[in-house]
Amino acid sequence: MHILTTAAISLVIVLHILFMVLEMFMWNTPFGRKTFGLKEDYAKQSAPLAANQGLYNGFLAAGLLWGLVSTGGFDALVFFLSCVIIAGIYGAITAKRSILWLQALPAAIAMFLLIFNS
Repeated sequence: MHILTTAAISLVIVLHILFMVLEMFMWNTPFGRKTFGLKEDYAKQSAPLAANQGLYNGFLAAGLLWGLVSTGGFDALVFFLSCVIIAGIYGAITAKRSILWLQALPAAIAMFLLIFNS
């Protein structure tokens, strides 16, 4: 696999690990509330939902890592990058527009590199 493709996929993995940590463990901290623009009472009430969302982000990172290190992981990488792109688009429509640039765009770039450098 081309080094630029591997680097782009690795960036998406790192981003999703960071999303997981923020949503699962830091949602209700001052840093987490500031990052997501949350009021303290809402952060406390929504913490279980955020943790669940963080777990899904962890699964996306794990799937991408699995595709990256496994023999013949092309199909897994296409699947998990597609999931990230779709989740990013949906998040941009339903939650916050910046999700499109922070989540979907890096995955779309990685997908482009994966397909055209294979």
